[in-house]
Amino acid sequence: MSSMRAFRFMLNARSIGIRKFAGHTTIFSRRGISTTRPLLNATTSESATRRPYFVGTHSPDARTLGKAVVENNVVKTNEHAVPNIWLRDNCQCKSCVHEDTKQRLLDTFSIPEDISIKASSETKDNIDVEWSDGHKSQYSKALLLSAGSTADKRARIRQGLVDIDLWDAPKAKTVLRLTFSESQEGTPDSLVHSILKNLRRYGFAQIDSVPVSPQATESLLSRISFIRETHYGGFYDFTADLASKDTAYTNIALEAHTDTTYFSDPAGLQAFHLLSHTEGSGGQSLLVDGFNAAEQLLKEDKGAYEVLASVNVQAHASGNEGISIMPYKGFPVLGHDEATGRLLQVRWNSSDRAAIELPLGEVGRWYEAARKFDRILKRKENEYWEQLQPGTVVIFDNWRVLHGRAEFTGKRRICGGYINRDDWISKFKVLEFGQGEVLGSLASG
Repeated sequence: MSSMRAFRFMLNARSIGIRKFAGHTTIFSRRGISTTRPLLNATTSESATRRPYFVGTHSPDARTLGKAVVENNVVKTNEHAVPNIWLRDNCQCKSCVHEDTKQRLLDTFSIPEDISIKASSETKDNIDVEWSDGHKSQYSKALLLSAGSTADKRARIRQGLVDIDLWDAPKAKTVLRLTFSESQEGTPDSLVHSILKNLRRYGFAQIDSVPVSPQATESLLSRISFIRETHYGGFYDFTADLASKDTAYTNIALEAHTDTTYFSDPAGLQAFHLLSHTEGSGGQSLLVDGFNAAEQLLKEDKGAYEVLASVNVQAHASGNEGISIMPYKGFPVLGHDEATGRLLQVRWNSSDRAAIELPLGEVGRWYEAARKFDRILKRKENEYWEQLQPGTVVIFDNWRVLHGRAEFTGKRRICGGYINRDDWISKFKVLEFGQGEVLGSLASG
């Protein structure tokens, strides 16, 4: 853009008021008329489009359908030519990829810009290539077809996608409870695999017969992954004494919510183990399937769903002296994979909510949409209430399942902890799909 054109654009922007939010450009004229249009894609002149939002209950088809061939020294998948730079950059030989760490050894930008295929051949399963720089590569046709498949298929292993069950209170009561067992050194941890399968399918797992001690609880969680440290510490063991300035450390009722919305990367898993409750009653625990609630909202009011999926909201943790934690940016209540439209995360915590990223005159539409979601969350059929007992550990997916608590009297002692999202999904993927399939998908996922 020339300096004169840039100057004129600045004048126009000031006079009519251009603002960008929720993937649109909104133009506010001095006459009060406003219109919205999609932002233009930076790489094309066409309007940017996104996949429709959906709550995925089925895993993408694992089959890699189609045809990978080499013709006249051009590698193709389903009639589409694969760029030579991608092929050379994704050579899987031991001089290009470290055999143990699977990290790239090749300096991508040492590849000649005009890299070409000098000779090629193929078998039933592989394509062999000799490059113009003298290097030789072999590509499995399965890898090529996977790399050329849909975004949803490519996400299957990377995100650990399996079929999930949405649930209400009656269905939650039928979820198989697990029984604690010690891990056996040198053998796959079948209990952890079962816990993670329940977490991926239902969003929560209940493990009975756990020794009633902080040590046993911490050991169980550590079998999944390391326990996340926060400003509250790591593994927690607390009573309602407000030792940390948060309503969780009181005896008041807590509405269904997700934790740590004030972090850019909220906790992936959360666990509770009631060690004791004396001299009182109450304190039943509440679980709500946020994905089920989102599915209901999408069916009942697509417009409200779109608002909660597109308008960013800020959050904070500011109760402790010298601390005010906020994420680096706002995030919507309903977070989706931009490439596929699949729902990945629910962020819902009214107590920790800060600013809503809309012009003040427009925030009413967020409140209207949020009120509808709140009503769905509070439907009796969606609320699964359970009285925790010593010896039972409850672990839930903090990106999917909301939790709360009834008011209680007396003295309660609870322990538990957080585990990062990426770490528990990593453990699940390896146990569910196998190390070979997970590592084999790195270049295509």
